[in-house]
Amino acid sequence: MNSTQTKLARFYPIVPDIGWLERIVPLGVKLVQLRIKDSSPAEIAAQAKRAFDFCRENNCQLVLNDYWEAALDTGVDYIHLGQEDLRTADFEAIKLAGIKFGVSTHDEAELEIALAAQPDYVALGPIYETKLKAMPWAPQGLEKVKEWRGKIRQLPLVAIGGLTPERAPGVLEAGADTLAVITDFITASDPNERVAQWLRQLEAR
Repeated sequence: MNSTQTKLARFYPIVPDIGWLERIVPLGVKLVQLRIKDSSPAEIAAQAKRAFDFCRENNCQLVLNDYWEAALDTGVDYIHLGQEDLRTADFEAIKLAGIKFGVSTHDEAELEIALAAQPDYVALGPIYETKLKAMPWAPQGLEKVKEWRGKIRQLPLVAIGGLTPERAPGVLEAGADTLAVITDFITASDPNERVAQWLRQLEAR
């Protein structure tokens, strides 16, 4: 575990582009992940820089998904890495730049690999079935959340996958610190109101 304990907001929306980020951050979001897919390095760098500046102006922590090189180039100070990223990322450069990072995990072998990298948080998923993409892993369930809570001790635990406001209390009670959400608000009839609902519910805790 890194020596400086990370404190993350409970609500952790993940957005596919800068447009979504600039739409929801002003609603009161304090932690957001920019997950860009199928874009050129130049476009990724441009969106990352714009997102970083926008989040800084709105007192929101930005996490850039995957693209640690862009983080080094644009000043982004937090990244999220998948298991494949762990094999290729330059951790010496990342830590030298003072960049914090979280890591995705889906089973005990991946958790062991993640903890060896000394991340600032660990993500577990999918907690429930997710419609976002086909997953090779079965839903983890609340018992796995409890198990991960015990294994990672004081390290922040991020839960992801199929989360809704109705399911949130149980996931938090099982030991998650932060809830990462994508489909629930992006596919809502009124995404802004859904984000506001998440914020009201989690702030009330």
